[in-house]
Amino acid sequence: MSWMNRLVHRDDASLNTRTEPVPATEESPHAVVIGAGVGGLASAIRLGARGFRVTIVDRLDQPGGRARVFEQDGFTFDAGPTVITAPFLFDELWEMCGRERADDVELVPVDPFYRIRFDDGTAFHYTGDRERMEQEIARFSEEDVEGYRRFLEKSEEIFEIGFEELGHVPFHNLGDMLRIVPAMMKLESHRTVHGLVSKYISHPKIRKVLSFHPLLVGGNPFSTTSIYTLIAFLERKWGVWYAMGGTGALVQGMADLLDDLGATQRYGTEVTQIQVENGQASGVTLDTGETIPADLVVSNADVGWTYRHLIESQHRTTWTDRKVENMDYSMSLFVWYFGTDRTYEDVEHHTIVLGPRYKGLLDDIFEEKTLADDMSLYLHRPTKNDPSMAPTEEHDAFYVLSPVPHLDSGTDWRQQAEPYRQAVEQRLAETELPGLSDHLVTSRMLTPQEFLDDYKSLKGAAFSIEPKLTQSAWFRPHNESEDVEHLYFAGAGTHPGAGLPGVLSSARVLDTIVPDRDAFAPTRASAESVA
Repeated sequence: MSWMNRLVHRDDASLNTRTEPVPATEESPHAVVIGAGVGGLASAIRLGARGFRVTIVDRLDQPGGRARVFEQDGFTFDAGPTVITAPFLFDELWEMCGRERADDVELVPVDPFYRIRFDDGTAFHYTGDRERMEQEIARFSEEDVEGYRRFLEKSEEIFEIGFEELGHVPFHNLGDMLRIVPAMMKLESHRTVHGLVSKYISHPKIRKVLSFHPLLVGGNPFSTTSIYTLIAFLERKWGVWYAMGGTGALVQGMADLLDDLGATQRYGTEVTQIQVENGQASGVTLDTGETIPADLVVSNADVGWTYRHLIESQHRTTWTDRKVENMDYSMSLFVWYFGTDRTYEDVEHHTIVLGPRYKGLLDDIFEEKTLADDMSLYLHRPTKNDPSMAPTEEHDAFYVLSPVPHLDSGTDWRQQAEPYRQAVEQRLAETELPGLSDHLVTSRMLTPQEFLDDYKSLKGAAFSIEPKLTQSAWFRPHNESEDVEHLYFAGAGTHPGAGLPGVLSSARVLDTIVPDRDAFAPTRASAESVA
């Protein structure tokens, strides 16, 4: 079993797998990474630890991408991902650099994982403890307890293949896909997440509890392949965690690892084109007019945006403009960050506030591309575990997100943002945060328009390409470009998909498909920009 697989299968968090990184030299091949999101940072660390010279470039003024940090009025807000699962994927990066993640970033368990509030006011406490979960299910439907046990067994079976065996395997040729077809058929991958859950569970509320997870990675539970039910077991196996100081603490820790590796980090600079010579990526052009030569390029930018806008059309025969535009993209998000001058002690770290409709709302978002009047919300209260995210212990920090259609809806968010924010505020005041309007002290918003403008995510999709069966594994944009040699992808839009475990696993794939540095011709391509 390889060192990578030992890390995947390990259960002992104290297992020491630290290695010393291979030092880069002036002769080492130069890798340029576009985008300092979590997937880009992880890719840069892995390449740097293998002895490549690395330059990472991001148009934002800080690392993190969607996981950047907003600081406002004494509050600290994680802009994006807040649910940390499979923490060993972070630990691995530190270990590759001869370090321990725990020395830099403290992770604490979140319990319950989620509190799920139904529209009638009843609530379900979702945890990693099997006995407590069965007790919760029995409160709603005793007959579904046995069904839950069988569902969990199925989730574990899917996890063992879908995550442990295939999560870091590249699918850059059809043979890779054909080899897994029998396993996929056995796992009932043709079913949707909601369809598989419904096979075991009859109560409509428990079906919602066990099928909402695809929304965490941009998928519709009624169209996302049932492979994503592995999340249920993944959470139970490794738990749900919070990084003290926020997800931004992990991002900063990763940036610090790159400093230790001698990588060059450039922020506030945008890549406008990937240079291609003789069918190979040879560097990038910046908005300053500078060119950075490279032996290989890794794009952590949105896959659709990369092919559509960063590579000239004559270099693309597979990912043509038409094919890129015709992919199905994930929903987007409306996100409201706010702080209060009082605390809401009864509110959990992660709360899901379901609206009156489930499938109907999802149809509006994914199929009809219509901004509905009703909504379902995810409410994040980091101050439940970390008071440092607010100016004093008498304050609470929050963000709430609402799944909404991407920009094909035609919604003008410059006009719609504030009315929608007010509707979200009213919904929260009626459910989880009474008197909210009287206690607001800071506020900011992120809409689908900012997903396009800030993150260059095609159509303003929050999670890039939708994780349907026909857009998964080999059918997804490959980690190794089909059109341009020495061009690789990491992040939400490539295999295996969105979410922190997904983008970290996409970086792991590079260990398999990027040759060792000795395979590249000797080069003196400068890590500094060349005019």
